[in-house]
Amino acid sequence: MNFIDKDFAVLKINPARLLADLRHLRTFGATGPGVVRLSLSPVDMDARHWLVSRMNDAGLSATIDGVGNVFGRSRNAGPALLIGSHTDTQPTGGWLDGALGVIYGLEIARALAECEATRDFAVDVASWIDEEGTFAGFLGSRSFVGEHVDDAVRGARNREGVLLGDALRQAGLTGTPRVHIDRTRHKAYLEPHIEQGGRLEANGKSIGVVTTIVGIRELKLRFTGQRNHAGTTPMSIRRDAGAALVAFIARMDQAFRRIADADTVWTVGRIELDPGSFSVVPGAADLYLQYRDASAHRLRAMDAALAALVRDFNAEGKIGVAVTDSEPPEQPVQMDAALQTHLADAADALAPGQWERMPSGASHDAQVIAHHVPACMLFVPSIGGVSHDFIEDTAEAHIVLGCEVAAHAAANILRGLRD
Repeated sequence: MNFIDKDFAVLKINPARLLADLRHLRTFGATGPGVVRLSLSPVDMDARHWLVSRMNDAGLSATIDGVGNVFGRSRNAGPALLIGSHTDTQPTGGWLDGALGVIYGLEIARALAECEATRDFAVDVASWIDEEGTFAGFLGSRSFVGEHVDDAVRGARNREGVLLGDALRQAGLTGTPRVHIDRTRHKAYLEPHIEQGGRLEANGKSIGVVTTIVGIRELKLRFTGQRNHAGTTPMSIRRDAGAALVAFIARMDQAFRRIADADTVWTVGRIELDPGSFSVVPGAADLYLQYRDASAHRLRAMDAALAALVRDFNAEGKIGVAVTDSEPPEQPVQMDAALQTHLADAADALAPGQWERMPSGASHDAQVIAHHVPACMLFVPSIGGVSHDFIEDTAEAHIVLGCEVAAHAAANILRGLRD
């Protein structure tokens, strides 16, 4: 049964309240049009304490847990829908990345409480710590689902060399209990987010229903040749690791294009030459490679193509190539089909013709939580496709529409959980 009926038609978010909270959160770490709010920094903790107060004002029971998660628990009995994202930023962060989903959760909890048909529904709201990896990526959501994060607490450091455990002590969180998933209560997870890309804008759409969060490979390729004098070594006998690296990129690009679809991406993010001098033929060169795709099958094909190229280079004999993982591989994560349908139904009712299904090319806490509870994601457009930058922005109309769609989907998800 479609949820847009006489019981749910009166469900309304408060756009002015939603936007006011987003703008106020933006003031914590405001830097020009953007935000610098790194995990567990003083300004991040100020934002978290403010968020606790807003959640308590909304009737949730809110705390900051032992790793820094802000968690607002509905006083209503379950089953509960958990809505969340993150409020930490990149070093050059935008004001909506992550923050949008957290404030959506807060506004949806308030809207449901203010509607007679939904006031007994339970929505818990979370701001996960360190999604952006200042110390340890997805620390908060990993802790929440019960993954072992104590090694990270003891050993992870930020760019300045500060230990995560010391940052938690400075934030006053040492000894504070950690919040964990309640499998008898938490039956579904929704993460609203800005797209962080330009697909929705390019297609003239207002809402994205996420099908899959892509898998990621991050690799380091070392090319080993022989250092030599750049002026006296003939080209015919050089073992130039840098030239081999450049030639490898061209061949890799051709091989990947034969496998890729429209959403497959790959990036050479860094190149380092040894010794990096005008007058020395490089004896070694490092290539840092990342590739992403929503299909596990396609990722395996790219793995195989890369391995074949490496074998070919090594067989030629002049330059050796060795591959190591820079990060453990991440597999694609499917979003729950039934929850996708709820989002699609809401989008079709409130924004007919203005939505589409799409993969997420970026990583999110939802990929951690999806292994433990059914999860879904909703996207709104990013202006110019820009994110992780101070100029990141989304039109107010899209922010409001996205929250309306998410709120009605949340109500229908919860009704289904209670039936």
